[in-house]
Amino acid sequence: MDAVTHKNVHNRFKLNGYHLTKEDLCRIAYSFIKEGEEFEQSVGDFLLDWFDDKSYIDMYTSGTTGTPKPIRIEKSAMVQSALATGDFFGLEPGDRVLHCLPANYVAGKMMFIRAFILGLDMDFVPPSSHPLDHNDQKYDFSAMVPLQAKNSIDKLKNIKKLIIGGVKIHKSLEQELVKLPIEIYETYGMTETITHIAAKRVGVKAFTTLPHVTVSVNENQCLEIVAKNIGNEKIVTNDIVELISDTQFVWLGRFDNVINSGGIKIMPEQVESKLSTLIPRRYFVTGLPDDILGEHVVLYVEGSPIEIDHSVFDVLDKYEKPKEIVFIPKFKETATGKIMREESKELIAVK
Repeated sequence: MDAVTHKNVHNRFKLNGYHLTKEDLCRIAYSFIKEGEEFEQSVGDFLLDWFDDKSYIDMYTSGTTGTPKPIRIEKSAMVQSALATGDFFGLEPGDRVLHCLPANYVAGKMMFIRAFILGLDMDFVPPSSHPLDHNDQKYDFSAMVPLQAKNSIDKLKNIKKLIIGGVKIHKSLEQELVKLPIEIYETYGMTETITHIAAKRVGVKAFTTLPHVTVSVNENQCLEIVAKNIGNEKIVTNDIVELISDTQFVWLGRFDNVINSGGIKIMPEQVESKLSTLIPRRYFVTGLPDDILGEHVVLYVEGSPIEIDHSVFDVLDKYEKPKEIVFIPKFKETATGKIMREESKELIAVK
């Protein structure tokens, strides 16, 4: 049997109810680019890029910790990523899936590629924060960001398996998701790893890697990834983890966010997790220079000033408790909804 390549479109593949070939998809791509809405134009651009003769696709990183950077991804690696996802989540030809993500990011591109390669029956809808409004169809699989899942909570029972990524799931949302009678997974990944390389059921602490992916840590306890199906180069991240095995890890926080207060290293993400059901707004924790401690903890809250009872900080250790609470009218965020901490802090600094 010939190896699967990016030129393959599985004979079971369907888009919005129609069997389509590679040639059909290219015709649709031209139509989308010429006459489509903005979200359709990005689909058209992707389809033409995918089926051309180049071995790669150029994309941009998400820009969570800085300016988005151009990155070149081999199409063969994207095919292997699709196969690994199908293996991990048990996707079969003919499975009905919902695609509700924008196609100008890697997660949206990969939903199309999975459908082409695995032979999925895919409904593609305009990306929105309420993807299941006016939709009562039953699906075997879908991918969403946390905001979409939160806004669809009453209808998620119509999806057998749901993966959620892009932004870490807030604990209050996780508490709602674990009650649902479906399989819901939080995913871990980035553009450089061609979307997710690990996943965990909501309510479970440790991520498990997809097939052919192994992990380790460096001297800073930051995660290192080897995904042999997509490349031999080790990917070094800024994510501090607790390593359980070469296929399992617990995510703790970002190395570049660590606060050093009086010699105590504090993980902002761990503080944020402890406060997750106690602050009624979006917020984040970071450090500011301190003449005595080196840095002290600051809580930034989105919106106009409100009273916050300091008893909510009783869940925190001594050094984790904020010395200041700062209100920012509107946080800066990436196009995928991730809060940009440094850029948000600068909104106050420039005043």
